[in-house]
Amino acid sequence: MLLNGKTPSLNQIKYFVTVAKQLNFRRAAQILGISQPTLTSQISALETTLGLTLFERSRSGTLLSAQGQSLLDSAENVLKSSLQFAEMAQALSDGDTTTYRLGIPPTLGPYLLPHILPDIHRQRPGLKFYVREAAPKQLLQGLLSGEFDITLSPMSNKDSQIQVQPLFLEPLKFVLPADHPMSGRAFIEPEEIRGQKILTLEDRHHFHYQVQEICSQLGANIDRDYEGTSLDTLRQMVVMGMGMAFMPGLYVHSELHNPDALHVCELADMPVVRQHMLAWRNTSPARATFRELASLMRNVIGDRLTNAVSVTDVTPL
Repeated sequence: MLLNGKTPSLNQIKYFVTVAKQLNFRRAAQILGISQPTLTSQISALETTLGLTLFERSRSGTLLSAQGQSLLDSAENVLKSSLQFAEMAQALSDGDTTTYRLGIPPTLGPYLLPHILPDIHRQRPGLKFYVREAAPKQLLQGLLSGEFDITLSPMSNKDSQIQVQPLFLEPLKFVLPADHPMSGRAFIEPEEIRGQKILTLEDRHHFHYQVQEICSQLGANIDRDYEGTSLDTLRQMVVMGMGMAFMPGLYVHSELHNPDALHVCELADMPVVRQHMLAWRNTSPARATFRELASLMRNVIGDRLTNAVSVTDVTPL
């Protein structure tokens, strides 16, 4: 029997799981949005209630105790069950009018959503989205933790708790300063950029690693001395003659309205694309709605953006 007949609160279980995953009270407190003293106090209270020592603390850091390790799986199951309960209750309560929390990367959202959300709203007026931007890795973590209901991103991580539906393929365009010797051509031979320095975004963006992989294949080099904080700053660096860059096709389609400032082309016989997916938890009570939403998005994208992206064909389940 627990001490004093008390049971742990859901928040205390959440705090325990977060610290167990991070093994760092400061980082865990930041993730949870509470102060470190509050977190420390709540963990101590939980240990008192359970009559167990959950963590080993020393000057070298924090470790999960053997007792804490034994409880971790059960604690995570409690949180998942609580989330599923809340989602089911919300779905039953909302009926036909629901606001879903949609996560999307900053290199995609501003250049896709304005083209498709008006049509989606006209066809499904009761469907609303609270949109937040984050890097794909954070989107996956947020989806698993319940921070997001759905995400739209070039998600490559495979997780048994996540269902995905492919939406479209987005080409990556190659852009040069307008006065560059290779400017003016529709296609650049891949070997022509071997050894060249390529500009890209900072490494906090998933797009940085996509470009890094392409450059590795082609023998080109990422210029780490000059990295953009956004696609707009990356474009301006190319315009100023600081280098060449790959840029997402939807950004080119939406934002490059001054063709005299730089030249947009492609690599010959080497299409470079990234696959975008709609993803949700496989326990979500709205999973049937999300499958319908994926189909609706593909239709709208096919109507609005066929000159910028290629809609992915999906075999009916």
